[in-house]
Amino acid sequence: MTILEVPVLIIGGGGAGLTSSIILSDLGVRHLLIERRTALSALPKAHILNQRTTEIFRQHGLADSVTEVAGKMRDIGKAQWKTSLAGDGPLDGLLLHEMAAFGGGALHDVYMAHSPVPPSNLPQCRLEPILKRHAEERAPGSILFAHELLTLDERGDMVVAEIRDERNGERLTVHAQYVIAADGGKTVGPLLGVRMEGMTGLIDIVSTHFSADLSQWWDDGTLINWFINPDSGAVFGSGALAVMGPTWGRHSEEWNMHFAVAPGQGDFSDEDVVVPRIRELLHTPDLDMTVHRINRWSVESVLADRYRVGRVFLAGDAAHRHPPTTGLGLNTAIQDAHNLAWKLAAVVDGRADDGLLDSYESERRPVGGRNVQWATFAALNHEVLLAGIGLGPTLPPEMRAAVVHQYVEDSPMGAARRAKAAEVFNTQRLEFQAHDLDLGFAYESGALIPDGSQAAPVDPLGSEYRPTTRPGHRLPHAWLERNGVRLSTHDLTGASAHFVLLAGPEGEAWCQAAEQAARKHGISIVPVRVGGGEWTDPEGRWSELREIGPAGAVLVRPDNHVAWRSTGAADAPTDALLRAVQAVLYG
Repeated sequence: MTILEVPVLIIGGGGAGLTSSIILSDLGVRHLLIERRTALSALPKAHILNQRTTEIFRQHGLADSVTEVAGKMRDIGKAQWKTSLAGDGPLDGLLLHEMAAFGGGALHDVYMAHSPVPPSNLPQCRLEPILKRHAEERAPGSILFAHELLTLDERGDMVVAEIRDERNGERLTVHAQYVIAADGGKTVGPLLGVRMEGMTGLIDIVSTHFSADLSQWWDDGTLINWFINPDSGAVFGSGALAVMGPTWGRHSEEWNMHFAVAPGQGDFSDEDVVVPRIRELLHTPDLDMTVHRINRWSVESVLADRYRVGRVFLAGDAAHRHPPTTGLGLNTAIQDAHNLAWKLAAVVDGRADDGLLDSYESERRPVGGRNVQWATFAALNHEVLLAGIGLGPTLPPEMRAAVVHQYVEDSPMGAARRAKAAEVFNTQRLEFQAHDLDLGFAYESGALIPDGSQAAPVDPLGSEYRPTTRPGHRLPHAWLERNGVRLSTHDLTGASAHFVLLAGPEGEAWCQAAEQAARKHGISIVPVRVGGGEWTDPEGRWSELREIGPAGAVLVRPDNHVAWRSTGAADAPTDALLRAVQAVLYG
């Protein structure tokens, strides 16, 4: 039996596992990734890539590969609610409401003011091959599919994993210092006794991935359409159709239709059942369709009771699972990996002790919990939208057409109904305009030093993101310039394990302190004095956002979260910064 020793073993080859591999490679950490599947998922799920995720991809050299094939903001800029897609009846094809989504339309300038990159749209079945290719290029021979975990035991200062190659039955023993469990919660969590807390079996979703030409009916720029047929008795989730590319816009070749059904209700695995229902909902009785896959899955709203068990760390769906509303699942998973990888690198390389790794749970579990609750909240709010139109769950089916007639009629009462509904529909910005969920999540405790400041009030519906340099928050984006080269504040950390010391124009002492602190702790701290030397703030944006005086400084972690700040000068800046770095790395 072969025995292999690696610092980190990654179990799971989905979004969280592959991203972990890529970042660990960039940080110089040897690792092995195993995945029990023989191939990547063919399902077009988890398609929204929010701005925080695209920032991570940019930091680690993935952005160009993704952007080349992904849908842009103009392609995903609105969500619609319609009575049907086609049809020639008086209530067919009516637009009930339209909302700007994911930075589209009037949101564009706001979103782009806060990040160097836009959000994008790429189904997981197209994203994962890109991630896998990058992972294999950066760690040749270390990405093993068709390898199943058999046992996992912690023995002293290592974890021992027994693995079987599913192709030939050969066994492999891996000795690892640490393990990332990114297996979707299928194996490792149950082995370790991790409990998933929350609600399961909320509803079943039947997703149908198909090809068809819908170009004569689809509106360019629309990401998703919900269909509310006056004549069908359909309720929330009965028909949500999303564009899947690979051509984006009305000429998309592929689509994904979601129907909601009660757990255990019916058998919807057969094309003979699903295809007629899709045609009926869209009012396209003669639509030529090619079905690629029908997938039935149960909606959960659960969070792991622990993110760390000894030397094992749970990430992605192994740690949190929730409805797809707001597009938080894959994004949260990738951000888990981003948070954990630099900490593992610091510990494995001896630049920090094991206690730093405790901050993974204290930082990421509250974020995971909030996202689970938010996605569930956003999903349930769709029922409120139906009530806003007047189609509540107690309305008899035979009255639905009359209510929709009243909704669209050219009369004072029709105008009143539409105005009321618009107010209600606007609450769904908690799903499609959740900018604060994307960028505003913050860590209140962990690998950071609170400075006693109070967090700014949070928009209760999650739309307004307020940038801040308060410790624990994502570093605000601003464009800087050096020797004629334009760089984002986010570019300063690079893809390596660099800290950054951003000082004000009078913060030379802090820059000198950064050099001494870096030597003392054996880490890299890049000193950047903005406005007092070669670094300039051409648009004045950093001066607006920095929240420190001219002699202050902000210490930024490798994951672009603020670790510490001083609003002004200090009597002994070297001592102050040494204490700060010590506290971040060693607690």
